[in-house]
Amino acid sequence: MDSSAFPSGSSDELDSKSVQLSSAAATHPTEGFANAAPVGIDECYDTSNARRGIALIINQVNFSSMAVRDGSSKDRTDISTVLQRIGFEVRVMDDPNRKQLLSALKQLAGEDHSHSDCLVVVVMTHGKENNLLYASDKSYEENQLWEPFIGDACPSLIGKPKLFFVQACRGKKLDEGVIQATISIDSVDTQSSPGSMRYVIPAMADLLVMYSTYDGHYSWRNPSKGSWFIQSLCAELGASAHCKELLHILTAVSRRVAYHYQSNVPDNAKIDAKKQMPCMVSMLTKLLYLRPKK
Repeated sequence: MDSSAFPSGSSDELDSKSVQLSSAAATHPTEGFANAAPVGIDECYDTSNARRGIALIINQVNFSSMAVRDGSSKDRTDISTVLQRIGFEVRVMDDPNRKQLLSALKQLAGEDHSHSDCLVVVVMTHGKENNLLYASDKSYEENQLWEPFIGDACPSLIGKPKLFFVQACRGKKLDEGVIQATISIDSVDTQSSPGSMRYVIPAMADLLVMYSTYDGHYSWRNPSKGSWFIQSLCAELGASAHCKELLHILTAVSRRVAYHYQSNVPDNAKIDAKKQMPCMVSMLTKLLYLRPKK
């Protein structure tokens, strides 16, 4: 790191009332960076690897003490088909218990992903508040899905996109919807040569989690046609995976769920004509294009 890139006597501080690690006075955020050279990092993720990567689909239909998730098997089949067409090696787990599920994730993280573009994990299950998801027998915290793959836990996936898609309820709130008036359908040593540069990236970098609904709300699933979210994900990936950037595609997924779906339960006014809004947490650091393999 080139210390001359920073103003003399300045240092970073934690945004915390209870911890003060710096005795230096705070500086203006742009001081010392105006003349910094841009970092020579590619704008897009490398997808020229020999393999697209593994896509693990965890499909929970039957539970020891919860309702059967009718329609999830269609979701499993449809998302498997789409991901295979994109080039993923698809692996399916049907109704694993918690021990089996967490063991499979740990085993997957232990594999060599050096020759893969990325990793995909799709989970379809029951969920509830406080970020809990369900295996066939017990609950687990949602962050247990990606913890085996972040940072040094999975060295061969460092710098590669890790994509998680979660179809599950996240609470008991219903989205009433609103009426729209009109509608139509950090710094580096600039003296180093490019070949010798080394970058330290955050442990949580290159992770994306997309949820079927936002925190605290129900997620909808049709017993015969599948879930709104997974079916929308299948439709948009199937149409655009090879030609559009991933976040562009996932925005279209959110739009499809938001505008094309509405609950139809006419005999129960409490849950009839309700909406759903997917949400996404992206820590991706580059653009991701899943172009066809040559």
